Amino acid sequence: MKEQLIGAWTLVSIDNIMPDGSKRQFYGTNPKGVQIFDASGRWAQMQVRAGRAKFKSLDRLEATAEEAKVAMQDTLAQFGSWSLDEASKTIILRIEGSLVPNAEGTEGKRVITSLTADEFKYINPVVAAGGKNEVVYRRAK
Repeated sequence: MKEQLIGAWTLVSIDNIMPDGSKRQFYGTNPKGVQIFDASGRWAQMQVRAGRAKFKSLDRLEATAEEAKVAMQDTLAQFGSWSLDEASKTIILRIEGSLVPNAEGTEGKRVITSLTADEFKYINPVVAAGGKNEVVYRRAK
């Protein structure tokens, strides 16, 4: 299973499912993103809302407070190390750096629900905003 995960994956969908069954899509209906697992145990991901509003300036340091807030809500980037518990089909992500500083130094778990050569599905059972995320990636070509 570990060998199947190694490589780059492009984001297809993220559905946040609340306990009452309602569904939210934090990055919209057509999110963009990538998740990369390397053989040495390093991992990185980035997820963004498609069609995000552009800043008035090309210099990110000149973003207005509102521009920065919207960009933060429409983006997630993290990296660190990863391992796999094959028995429980659980990926353990140790977050070393994140757009959300509070996530740094924490561990996340992703439960694999399906893994083929071209598609990777998992559940993130604990989401800060509540509920769980059902996530689908396709092998990058």
